[in-house]
Amino acid sequence: MNIFKGTKLYSIFTGTCPVCQQESMYKEANPFKIMDTLKMNERCSHCNTKYKIEPSFFFGAMYVSYPIGIGFAAIAFVLSYLVFKIDILPTFYIICVIMLFMLPVILRLSRNIWINFFKHYQKQTNLNA
Repeated sequence: MNIFKGTKLYSIFTGTCPVCQQESMYKEANPFKIMDTLKMNERCSHCNTKYKIEPSFFFGAMYVSYPIGIGFAAIAFVLSYLVFKIDILPTFYIICVIMLFMLPVILRLSRNIWINFFKHYQKQTNLNA
């Protein structure tokens, strides 16, 4: 994944600070620890970037989570119905289970994408600038 270091993709898929890409934005690395899925550090300890730019900043991530969820559902549909030839009702159940199971990942991805709209990578970010 280091080949993408310095790009927005690196920050989005690793959940690292969008400015320095040195530290995770989240207190817990595992998104499947449900109680801690959305608990974020206040600031990056490496570059001092504040993650929550303004109150309710991450409400905008809801707009990003919808197409991500549609993408997961579409992949589940294609695999179960078109590839494995499962009937439509079990396919619906499979989509529901996958969406429920992947919810923490979708939530984190949408937050990562949202903050990367507003913050940009800076190669020479100084420690605690």
